[in-house]
Amino acid sequence: MVDFETYKDLKIWQKGIVIVKLTYALTKAFPEEEKFGLVSQMRRSAVSIPSNIAEGWGRNYTKNDIQFLKIARGSLLELETQLIIALELDFISADAVVQLSDTITEENKMLNAFIRSIERKVLLPTG
Repeated sequence: MVDFETYKDLKIWQKGIVIVKLTYALTKAFPEEEKFGLVSQMRRSAVSIPSNIAEGWGRNYTKNDIQFLKIARGSLLELETQLIIALELDFISADAVVQLSDTITEENKMLNAFIRSIERKVLLPTG
């Protein structure tokens, strides 16, 4: 089994940081009037992903603290929805969203697997 010294060693946290950077880059092209609307919402959703992964790590992923991973997953799906809305409103092109959309899909799979892994460890009966 791989031991991690810090949350920064987690691939899901690293990919979360990539999502933040991609989101910030993508939202730079949005209309100015969306600065305090969809741009702000998308950026907050993106930042919430690695932030909640880190917070869960800091709490040692006990049964109750797995909730932070689930919050990160919720923020990820929120961002995906906002990306679809931005596309539907023609703020961005389909070509522009490909990399972020693919990264969101990868992160979702990784988060789901990590949550299942932690739940198995935490919920296993001892003795």
